[in-house]
Amino acid sequence: MADKSQQHQGGQGGEGASSPANVAPGAPASVAPAFAHRDSSRAEFWNERFEKAFMPWDAAGVPRALREFVASEAAPQATLIPGCGAAYEAAWLDGQGWPVRAIDFSPVAVEQAKALLGSRAELVDEADFFAYTPPFTIDVIYERAFLCALPRTLWQDYARRVAQLLPSGARLAGFFFLRETPKGPPFGIAPEALDALLAQDFVCEVDHPVDAADSVPVFAGAEHWMVWRRR
Repeated sequence: MADKSQQHQGGQGGEGASSPANVAPGAPASVAPAFAHRDSSRAEFWNERFEKAFMPWDAAGVPRALREFVASEAAPQATLIPGCGAAYEAAWLDGQGWPVRAIDFSPVAVEQAKALLGSRAELVDEADFFAYTPPFTIDVIYERAFLCALPRTLWQDYARRVAQLLPSGARLAGFFFLRETPKGPPFGIAPEALDALLAQDFVCEVDHPVDAADSVPVFAGAEHWMVWRRR
C-alpha cells in the first residue's frame, strides 16, 4: 500500500492511527491481529500486515474501472504503479501488452508480489517512489491506495514527484479516497484539497464515483475514479 523510504518519513503513525495500539487501521479490535509496529511511514508496518495477510485495502484483482480505461485507449501506455502491494494490475497490464513497472518499499510485499506474478516477477521492484527512476518514459501513473497511505506531510512531495515523472500530456489515473479522515491510514482527502494539491500541474479530465462492487469496504462510498492530465 505504501511506498516511501526512510528519508521520507513523515510520522504517518504520528498523525493518529485509527485503531487502538497493536491493531490494524480500519479494523475492529476484536478481529484484527496484534501488530508490533504502528508507524505506517516505515516498511516494518507494512511488512507485518503482509506477513499476517491483513490487507483490507487489497481488492484481490483488477478493478473494472481500470479495465474500462485500458479498453478505451488506442495504444498501450507505459505505466508505473507505486505502492503496488500484490501487483495484480501489473500482471494484467503486461498481459494487455502495456509496458509496466510496479514498485513497493515493503520487501515482504515485493516478495509476495513476485511469487504471485511468477514468470512476470521482473515487473516488480523494491523501490522508493520518491527516488525511483523507471526504465521508460511514463505515460500513466496508476493510483490506488497509495496517496491515502502517505502521511499528509508527504502529500506535497507526492504531487511534486508525479509532476516530475510525467511529461506534458501524460496522466495520473486511478482511485482516490475522497473522504477527509481525522486519522489513518488510510488518510482520506477532501475533493477541494485534492484539487489544490494537483491543480497547479494537472487538469482533471475524468471524475466519477466508483461503484461499491468495484471498491473495497475500507474505501466504499468514497472512492472516485479520476484522470488527471499533466499540463
